[in-house]
Amino acid sequence: MNVRRSAAALAASAVLCVGAAPAALAAPSPSTPAAPVIPSGLYGKKDPTYDGVWRQSFALLAQNTVGVKPAKEAVDWLAGQQCANGGFASFRADAATACDDKTMFDTNATAVAVQALKATGGRDAAVKKAVDWLKSVQNEDGGWAFVPGTPSEGNSTSIVISALVVAGEKPAEVKSKAGKSAYEGLLAFQLGCAAEPAADRGAFGYQPAPDGKLAANADATAAAVLAGLGQGSVVAPSATDTPAAALACPAGAADPAAAAQGAAGYLAETLKKDGHLTAVTPGADQPTADTGNTADAVIALAAAGHKQSAAGALEWLKTNSAEWAKDSPAALGTLVLAAHATGADPKSFGGTDLVTALNATGPAPQTAATAEPKSDAKDEGSDSNVWWIVGAGLAAGMGIGVLLSGRRKKNRL
Repeated sequence: MNVRRSAAALAASAVLCVGAAPAALAAPSPSTPAAPVIPSGLYGKKDPTYDGVWRQSFALLAQNTVGVKPAKEAVDWLAGQQCANGGFASFRADAATACDDKTMFDTNATAVAVQALKATGGRDAAVKKAVDWLKSVQNEDGGWAFVPGTPSEGNSTSIVISALVVAGEKPAEVKSKAGKSAYEGLLAFQLGCAAEPAADRGAFGYQPAPDGKLAANADATAAAVLAGLGQGSVVAPSATDTPAAALACPAGAADPAAAAQGAAGYLAETLKKDGHLTAVTPGADQPTADTGNTADAVIALAAAGHKQSAAGALEWLKTNSAEWAKDSPAALGTLVLAAHATGADPKSFGGTDLVTALNATGPAPQTAATAEPKSDAKDEGSDSNVWWIVGAGLAAGMGIGVLLSGRRKKNRL
């Protein structure tokens, strides 16, 4: 989940940068920016401007999943970020000031806040208001954008659908004014049986390029698996384990669950190459390890019932995720959820106690974790370089945002 957030921030920065690129490209001011003020109750010590609600939501979700009762002030902080209309911005430094027409609402932040507030309990009215707001900003094609009023994309559509499911909604019945359902909006982003190269079939794209073609996007694909299967971010360990399979052709992506299984097949095949996902970041000559989306892929494969297909990537995460997740509530929370989904022990994850590390990033929880992660039947989010986000946003504004969208939802901020 760390990667989705950067994709979301990229979308936002692209909107903001259109028409403003010359100023943004000017020489930076020599003045040193003031250190960010971290509100009481918020997890993480880095600038929360782009990911405050996201990282808080994943911290609370992860704590709740392993039997930790979050600090009351942490839950109150998240609930206090909600605007009167039900939506959330990525972060509001002054929650006492009413939201207005200058507030940049964030569907991704709203969606993960729905999951976190639902999980922690006692906030049914806030959850309903948030869900109603999400429905109100659904695009005519059935999908959602990170910034309401802009074109739909596969990642945000998936994240919103997962929130709707957690809140008790039926995505097939959530329809736009034009009559398109949430699932119709989602399935439009799948690369089908005619896609080339054939290895990309089953994947989901972020947004079509100017020529209308979709490119496989691991971030959107992992999110779409959960959405198509009717799952939220918290995935219960499966009692069965089957091999992941490629998208059945010919098949309709008319069935969200079948589409999700095809997407899982794409992830499984992609992971075989290096044991983890890779991405090309701005300024890099070669692809680098994509830790955040690898964690998302592990959760997605576990949700689809393919634990063995996720096993290699899970072991890679145990060995290689420590630096990526250090002091990052969204990253630590994502790893906790990956461990939970696969039946691994989050308190002994490659030699790291993820739960203790997560708890240390914010207010002390009301209760400690139980010995075993609890089963649940049933979002920097992470903290990355703000200048990367700005640079990626400028690139998006110049027409190549689609190519960069998958990178870093975080590390997603």
